[in-house]
Amino acid sequence: MYYKLILFFLVFSIQSGFSQNSKLNQANKLFNQRSYIKAAELFEKLPETYQTLTKRGDCFYYNGLTEKAATLYLKAANKYPDSLSTEYQFKLAQSLYGVKKIKPADSLMGLVKNQSINTINYKENLNIGVPYLYTLTMIKSGSLPGDFGTNFYRNEITFASSRSESNKTYSWNEKPYLNIYKAKVDDELNLLDITEFSSTINTKQHESSAVISSNGETIYFSRTNNKRHDVNGQKIATVGIFTAKLVDNEWTNAEILPFCSNLYSTQHPALDEANNRLYFSSDMPGGYGSFDIYYVDITENGFGEPVNLGATINTPYREQFPFISKEGILYFASEGHQVLGGLDIFFCETLDNGDWSTPLNLGPSINTELDDFAFIVNSDTNKGYLSSNRSGSDKIYAFTREENDRKIIVEGFVRDKNSKELLPGTMITLFDALRNPIDSVKVGNDGSYMFKTKPKSSYYIEGFKPLYIPNEQSFNTDDTGRIELNIELEIESYDDAEEIVVQREDGYVYIELENIYFDLDKWDIKPQAAKTLDVLIDLMLKYPRMEVELGAHTDNRSTEEYNLNLSENRAQSAFNYIVSKGIKKSRLSAIGYGESQLLVNCGDECTEDEHAINRRCEFIITK
Repeated sequence: MYYKLILFFLVFSIQSGFSQNSKLNQANKLFNQRSYIKAAELFEKLPETYQTLTKRGDCFYYNGLTEKAATLYLKAANKYPDSLSTEYQFKLAQSLYGVKKIKPADSLMGLVKNQSINTINYKENLNIGVPYLYTLTMIKSGSLPGDFGTNFYRNEITFASSRSESNKTYSWNEKPYLNIYKAKVDDELNLLDITEFSSTINTKQHESSAVISSNGETIYFSRTNNKRHDVNGQKIATVGIFTAKLVDNEWTNAEILPFCSNLYSTQHPALDEANNRLYFSSDMPGGYGSFDIYYVDITENGFGEPVNLGATINTPYREQFPFISKEGILYFASEGHQVLGGLDIFFCETLDNGDWSTPLNLGPSINTELDDFAFIVNSDTNKGYLSSNRSGSDKIYAFTREENDRKIIVEGFVRDKNSKELLPGTMITLFDALRNPIDSVKVGNDGSYMFKTKPKSSYYIEGFKPLYIPNEQSFNTDDTGRIELNIELEIESYDDAEEIVVQREDGYVYIELENIYFDLDKWDIKPQAAKTLDVLIDLMLKYPRMEVELGAHTDNRSTEEYNLNLSENRAQSAFNYIVSKGIKKSRLSAIGYGESQLLVNCGDECTEDEHAINRRCEFIITK
């Protein structure tokens, strides 16, 4: 009986193992086919390994179910802390943003991007730095969850929707396939007269992201290829951009554009104002990572070669849904630039040299911790649309925008040029282009400063601290992609810059010059003393903000009162000589110390050499 029990449990264990392996293989197969809903159901029935937790998290992440994704990624991170890859650190950070866990998301995203991220401060800076503030309203009657991707078409809008009554569902999310629709929008933001855009455009595959030429005769749109192809070991159906012509009020001859391929996706077409350049997103080889923004020129003979918009715009992560305004401003969605979470909408302009400006996040009046994308705007009315899953599923929002009284944040730290230590107490002054002072701030213990400046202006900024050489930097706020400028100011101490300047153990900073000799009971400046003072004068001319104390000392022969008067006269003589050479009186102070600060306290037994040491002039830098 004992052996029968052992045999039973052994057989049961083997069968259980085969069963779990079979389920895992089936789950992975569904996952690789991007059947995420069904794959998630199978992964849930399997033991919680790193693979099953992260892949199940992916199934929810790719369907916008952020809270479920965050729970699973966190479990994987806590259970397998050494296994969490950079990819999953990024996904976990994005998921944490989605559930409003901002600080831990910042910490994790900072590790991924190797930079300090403070989203709370970033949002505050965006609010005062963006060109426009947006007021959003969700489209009301007529819109359904899953609607997204609007575009202007005559007096209507086009959009993509899975509202089809077809029984065929998309395995990614188990919802009907997308088709393109058109509708009117009334003043109350209701969709009216909703109809399929065209029965010849819509097929059994996905169609979305339609853009129509200004003459209304050409359409470009995204369509999923009708066959799966092997891409990096996975059988998937990629997306291509198709075009069709309007002939006798019918859209005909839909064909895929020549730069598309079964091995990568091209999607989200957008036309410039002149209709001679087509922008789109693609994960074609040779990009910067995931999806990048490209353009092709439209010519009489067809289409040019795709041109990547470059590293200023594209990142190792997703850049998608481009839109070009009539002024040539590029709007797009990105998860790779600094975001509030998920996809955020950014904009950039072309600079005078033809390059793109640094992309600027449109700010928290329009972007959220979740996905915000498919932005379009009528620049004449300052009205437009965007899509967002902020309410739990993709929906269409209308917006109006008003110009913002922009301010550009200028901030940074002040450090010692040589030691690199922070310098609390430094006075930072902001000047305009004509060097008129605008504002000043005294740096606190953290060594930082901050000013609010106007966009498209030129400024100077100066750091000044006693015993340091002032340092000035110029900058401008012409770059429309910047809401903040970080200027690290370094200032050098006089004793680091000049060999004759030393800081002694008493804490004072001295200018070490040859001693000045006076005749007995005299205080007039002799030629040799003048040469010594000329060295000091040259130094003060070199550093116009330097202030110096002239201290005269005597030996202890004669009375204290006599020695005090004598030292005061000698200090004043040096003062008068320096002023006569053009140094302002306000930069000097003359103090006679008499015999109160003897270097050699030898009483009545002093030698002549010791008396000579006590008779001296000292030059201390006070500022």
